[in-house]
Amino acid sequence: MTGADRRSAAALIRQLRLTRAAAVVVIALVASAPGLACAAGSTAARPHAGPAASAMPAPATRAAGPSRVVTQADLASLGWADFYGVELPVSRSAGPRRVRGGLAWGFAHTPLGALLAAINIGVRANAQWGPRIFGPTIRDQVTGPGAPVLLAACQASYDQASRSQGVPAGRPLGPADVAEAAFRWVTYTRADATVDIVSVGPGNQGVTARAVTRVEVQWSRGDWRVIAPPGGDWGHSAAPLTSLAGYTSFPAPPG
Repeated sequence: MTGADRRSAAALIRQLRLTRAAAVVVIALVASAPGLACAAGSTAARPHAGPAASAMPAPATRAAGPSRVVTQADLASLGWADFYGVELPVSRSAGPRRVRGGLAWGFAHTPLGALLAAINIGVRANAQWGPRIFGPTIRDQVTGPGAPVLLAACQASYDQASRSQGVPAGRPLGPADVAEAAFRWVTYTRADATVDIVSVGPGNQGVTARAVTRVEVQWSRGDWRVIAPPGGDWGHSAAPLTSLAGYTSFPAPPG
C-alpha cells in the first residue's frame, strides 16, 4: 500500500466516520467532508489509521449461543434507493418496509434483513443528514452503551458544521459522494449479526479509496437495531481496505 493509497483511505475514513458508519457506517457512517465524523470527545475529524481489516477488533457485544458464519445472502431481490446522493440497497422482501421523513425501518428477520439494516440504519446515524434524521435514528434504532455518546457526538459535529457552512438549523449539510460496494459476514444468529461493509469514494489524486466498517446488529422489539460502535465512535470500527478478496460485491446500482 503506497503512501498515496494510505492517505486516500484515511481521507475516506474521515468521510465515513460510520460513520460509514459508518461508518459508516459505518456505515455505516457517511459524511461528505472531513470534520463531520460523529467522533466521541471531539467535534473535528481525527485521522484514523485503523488496523488492517483482518485484524479489526471484535465487536463489543455478542449474543449468547453458537454463531454461524453466513456465506450467502440472496441478493436477487435487491434494488437501490437514493439517499442524499448515497445509493442504498433495499429489498421488497427484506426491507426497509417503511421509509418516511428520511427514516427507514422494518427489516426481515433474515440474514439479508440484517445486512440491509446494518447499512440503512448505520448510514442514517450520521451528522451529515441533520438532527431530524440522525436523532430519531440513534434514539430508536441504535442500542448499546455507546448510543448516547454517538448521539451527543453527532449533535456536536452537526452544530459546528452547520454554523461554519451557514446551513439553516436542522437542515442536512449536503449530499455525499460515497457508495456501498461489498460486504463480508463475520457472524450471524437470529439474535445477533456482525458484518463488515465496504464503502468506496474519491480519494487523493483521483484514486478510488476503500474503507471497511464493522457493524453489529441485534434483533430487538421486532426489528434489527444497530449496536453503537465502541465508545460511540465509528472510527473505532473502520479501517482502510486495499482488496475486495473475500468480500461479496453488491450488484451495481442502475446508471
